[in-house]
Amino acid sequence: MCRIQRSTIERTVIPELSSPSAEHSAHLELLRVLEQHPEYSQRQLSRAMGVSLGKTHYLLKALLGKGWVIAQNFQRNDSKLGYLYVLTPAGVSQRFRLTRAFLARKEAEYKMLQTEIATLKGELMGRDEASPSSTAAEFKASHLT
Repeated sequence: MCRIQRSTIERTVIPELSSPSAEHSAHLELLRVLEQHPEYSQRQLSRAMGVSLGKTHYLLKALLGKGWVIAQNFQRNDSKLGYLYVLTPAGVSQRFRLTRAFLARKEAEYKMLQTEIATLKGELMGRDEASPSSTAAEFKASHLT
């Protein structure tokens, strides 16, 4: 297997590309779509998830490798064979585990956002009383003398 190293910019500017939680979220999304539409082709899965066909193939291959999904052949029409992607019992339990972990992460993010919003509102309330011109004059006076 060939692994391509991410650039320094990708690792520093876009850390979510390599975060385990991003991968878990993608696995969860794919498991959810497959549970509802096991007959979807990889192209349909990629459209439903809003990701590239290559990313869908990569994710699906990972789920097949972990034993969370099995692929069964079926006849799509007279001339084409397709796959039916079925969640295994391990896949169903993993979907629930990933859902619980995802929900816990989102609830923690929500609490942090609430705290940050309250802090910012408090800062604004204190600044509303001071006019911008008096604040600029105070800055000039304290930094220019």
